[in-house]
Amino acid sequence: MVSFSYTAADAEKSRGVRRMKALATSLLVAVAVIYALATWAEHSGAGAWAGYVAAAAEAGMVGALADWFAVTALFRHPLGLPIPHTAIIPKKKDQLGTSLGAFVGENFLSADVVRGRLRALGIGRRLGGWLSDPAHADRVTSELSTALRGALTVLRDSDVQAVVGEAITRRAEAAEIAPGLGKTLDRLVTDGAHRRAVDLVCTRAHDWLVTHGDSVMDAVQGGAPGWTPRFVDRKVGERVYRELLRFVTEMRDMPAHPARGAIDRFLTDFAADLQADTDTRARVERLKGDLLARPEVQDIIASAWSSVRALVLAAAEDDHSQLRLRARASLISLGRRLSTDARLQGKVDTWVESAATYLVTTYRTEITSLITDTVAGWDAAQTSKKIEANIGRDLQFIRINGTVVGALAGLLIHTLSRAAGA
Repeated sequence: MVSFSYTAADAEKSRGVRRMKALATSLLVAVAVIYALATWAEHSGAGAWAGYVAAAAEAGMVGALADWFAVTALFRHPLGLPIPHTAIIPKKKDQLGTSLGAFVGENFLSADVVRGRLRALGIGRRLGGWLSDPAHADRVTSELSTALRGALTVLRDSDVQAVVGEAITRRAEAAEIAPGLGKTLDRLVTDGAHRRAVDLVCTRAHDWLVTHGDSVMDAVQGGAPGWTPRFVDRKVGERVYRELLRFVTEMRDMPAHPARGAIDRFLTDFAADLQADTDTRARVERLKGDLLARPEVQDIIASAWSSVRALVLAAAEDDHSQLRLRARASLISLGRRLSTDARLQGKVDTWVESAATYLVTTYRTEITSLITDTVAGWDAAQTSKKIEANIGRDLQFIRINGTVVGALAGLLIHTLSRAAGA
């Protein structure tokens, strides 16, 4: 059983109940005294008025006692007597909880009630007006940033890295890249975008040859047969170097150089093979698999999460980061659209209504059982005491009203009886 804890407010309410009980009881005692005096006066020949007063006081006592019994029977046995159908709340607590749960489920958790209430609220319009206020947008952005930081803090880097690495690797392995590479390469060649790369290679090759001419000539001389004279090897090396430098210089300076055309044709053919040639596509896939299997590539994929996490955390913590500024601007823009766009308001209202309706219809049993189970877990005596503290003061007015109404009814009945007898 679950007992209630009484607060200062509960104690004050209990004192109010006791005061009202004292007042109602005092009124009962007063009419009882009046009845005794009026009866004595009537028997002493005081006059007809004494009979009227006695009748009113007698009926007031009956009304007061009847209502005292009714009010007391809600919470306990009157005078401690186990009279049937008394102490209703302690005895019927579980049944009341079940009835309350059923009442809530039928009258508050029905789809029509929820949908109608939400439609009357105009949530889309209200939400738009609220979000369009920059102060509110700042607050939402701040809360979202806090939630994002909390989520990133809770997540373990090793787990996320493993998931991200596996997802990227699996996606890369499942997708054939050769056709896409072929289309991209073909587009680059058609647009001439590759020529800038060729220009860069020719320029760097020319500069390297100018700087390392001796190395080139030494390499040529080192590869010559041992029986050739040294001066012949040197002449051959110089000739090879000059021809190589001339060739590279012409490629650099002549956009229409035949070698450039050969490169264009090679790249065009290679782009076509990537898209249509089965052997080429298979070799690219094998190369892709070899690259993905290398530890260095896996380390790069796994470390991507750390980089992304650090960037997101830094942006979330910085009030002036682009992430937060864009989020704030988006919220304000959304709020303004919601405030003026009736179509968008209708969509938001429909979404909210559908979500709420789904929740109450799907989980209505769980919600009502929460009420039923909670009430069933309450201690009967404590429940009765708690309820009496909160509504007992108003119930005492029933006793007071019963006394007054009973007295008036008794007076009316006595008057009618005397009039009929006369």
